[in-house]
Amino acid sequence: GMDINTIINAVNNGFGDIMGKIGLIILFGVTIGKVLEKSGGAFVIASKILAVIGSKSIHLAMLITGYILSVPVFADSALLIMNPLNKVLSKKAGVSFAGTTAALALGLTASHTMVPPTPGPIAAAGILEADLGSVMIYGILVSSISLIACYFFATKIASRIDLPIELEAVVTKHEKPALWKSLLAIVIPILLIVCKSIMDYPEFTFGPSLFKTLISFLGTPVIALLVGVLLSLVLPKKLDEKIFSATGWFGESLREAAPIIFITGAGGIFGRMLQNSGIADTITSEFTGMQLGLFLPFLLAACLKTTQGSSTVALVTTASIIAPLMGSLGLNDPLMATLTVLSIGAGASVVSHVNDSFFWVLTQLTGMNVKQGYQIQSAGTFVFGVTSMIIITILSKILV
Repeated sequence: GMDINTIINAVNNGFGDIMGKIGLIILFGVTIGKVLEKSGGAFVIASKILAVIGSKSIHLAMLITGYILSVPVFADSALLIMNPLNKVLSKKAGVSFAGTTAALALGLTASHTMVPPTPGPIAAAGILEADLGSVMIYGILVSSISLIACYFFATKIASRIDLPIELEAVVTKHEKPALWKSLLAIVIPILLIVCKSIMDYPEFTFGPSLFKTLISFLGTPVIALLVGVLLSLVLPKKLDEKIFSATGWFGESLREAAPIIFITGAGGIFGRMLQNSGIADTITSEFTGMQLGLFLPFLLAACLKTTQGSSTVALVTTASIIAPLMGSLGLNDPLMATLTVLSIGAGASVVSHVNDSFFWVLTQLTGMNVKQGYQIQSAGTFVFGVTSMIIITILSKILV
């Protein structure tokens, strides 16, 4: 029942508003990950974590390494980096390759769906107007606690599956960047965003000062991620066309970021259309008395993830549908907006199966057959998503 002008405005404003909030943030986040991957910085971080945890705790090492690497680096790329190391260490320690692979995959999934600056959570936070620093803090809290269940799944259940190890030559870079340089581009932006978020909490009263002004500026997500991009440039030995050209690292970043940015923009259009359509009133009347609250975004995201495969699309689409319903569902409080983003993230991990590209990358790299993929990846993502939702529900009861 919308007139033509309303439809055109919904398309233009829906796309433009969301792009203005998060378009550059997604691009900068992808760029940081690409430079870390190509320079060997991600490999250095992974190797250090493995060295600190030790070869006796391969499952824990893979879980934590996957979790940390998937924050700046795409899960597929992080898996490519980690798979050769996982094979060698599992063989050397004599532990089940299926178990360590499950730990690695679930570590990658956890931060991919819940911890900014990963694109999906950034997009969902932007659409729902949740504070990114708050999403980051609670996202780390919820996902890291959920990893406890994932650890037991990997060691007690997935480890029973027989998955042979086919070793290939592990290629490492001769000139690897220093660890402190590799961490700069990840740690500094996160600290800046978190500091700004803490300073913005109404419970804290910081008077006007140069420090507050500086943190307010640098902690704005788009500026913090730009700082991260600039800091990532200390990693390469030489800044040349290999990095900045259309076929170089930045060019690859653009190609990887473009589909996510346009899907997110389409989600913004979808959300604006839904707002104009009066769907909030319709759904509110349908669900009156059911008091689903946070379970509605979780279930919706889980349905979308399971039916079409992409966690990012599930995050963006669910956020677009839920945005006009936040008030009627009782989720428009700032903390509830944060928990809504996380409940969507939990749902967007349930479950990874044959229509998910990551499922095929995982099975093909490790030599799993489809049945083993279901037993390891599909069951594991179900465990992670449901555990996360239970933790989010408990937090909502305690904090709200």
